[in-house]
Amino acid sequence: MTKTLAAAGLTLASLVTTAVFFSPVASAETCKASYYSGGGTTASGERFDPNKLTAAHKTLPFGTKVKVKNRSNGKTVTVRINDRGPFVSGRCVDLTPKAFKTIAPLSQGVVGVTVTKV
Repeated sequence: MTKTLAAAGLTLASLVTTAVFFSPVASAETCKASYYSGGGTTASGERFDPNKLTAAHKTLPFGTKVKVKNRSNGKTVTVRINDRGPFVSGRCVDLTPKAFKTIAPLSQGVVGVTVTKV
């Protein structure tokens, strides 16, 4: 490996100084969550199922699992992102009714949450 690096004009020191380091800690997002009931197909192509633990997020890749924690009561639910949204200011995640009921009664409608990648 040393000969290969030298042939390319590189040294171990030059590689270390140009390396990019990523934090292993998952970032958390604080916002409001609501639930949605739709029908048809989600943005990922899956059929919407209100009885699954899935959610919509604006930017996270489809298939990403996140833990959603209700900040007022501490209840959590882990969901898989399979749709896009919400499209309401201040909200970062829309949950299926089943997922929302895990952290708050549906009658509450909107709750303050912390969203963390799992």
